Amino acid sequence: MTLTTPVQTEKTYYTPEEYLELENQSENKHEYLNGEIFEMTGGTTNHNKLALKIAAKLLAILEEQGYEIYIGDVKLWIEASNRYTYPDVMVVKDKAIYQGKNQTIITNPLVIIEVLSKSTANYDQGDKFDAYRRIPSFQEYILISQNEYYIKQFVKNEQGKWVLSDYRGESEILKLESVGFEISLKQLYQYVDFTLVED
Repeated sequence: MTLTTPVQTEKTYYTPEEYLELENQSENKHEYLNGEIFEMTGGTTNHNKLALKIAAKLLAILEEQGYEIYIGDVKLWIEASNRYTYPDVMVVKDKAIYQGKNQTIITNPLVIIEVLSKSTANYDQGDKFDAYRRIPSFQEYILISQNEYYIKQFVKNEQGKWVLSDYRGESEILKLESVGFEISLKQLYQYVDFTLVED
């Protein structure tokens, strides 16, 4: 998914409650940041293939171990940043903790996975990652390129520092540190067409 400019209306500031009411009525997805609403445009087929593939593999391996897997339709509320986002994939340990009684918004991801787009790569690795790091349960961040065999992995160590590992090339194997999961880049990218040009 990609973000566009803030939604243009006569109103310049929205409360979280106003955003949620508008989002429930909208046909399109929007993210919320400190009173502003940003429309999300659709992702590419490569983006979709990668997000679905890793989510399906995570579900197959982790479901019986007490983890829940969520894909892009579930919102994440980051209270410390006054922000709602739609991560591509989230892994939750045990059970999801919801914001209020709404079962479409969770607050406690252990792992977040984003498939990078040209228009959001800097945002996903910068401002959004800064916000994600303020979530107490959050331990691991995976950024997947859709244009080459390349993944960035950030893991929070025992000292609270975030450590970066790079995986480049189809022979590499991504191993998550916070859960028992691994996948080869060759398998993950099996049906991705690198000849397609991203808009």
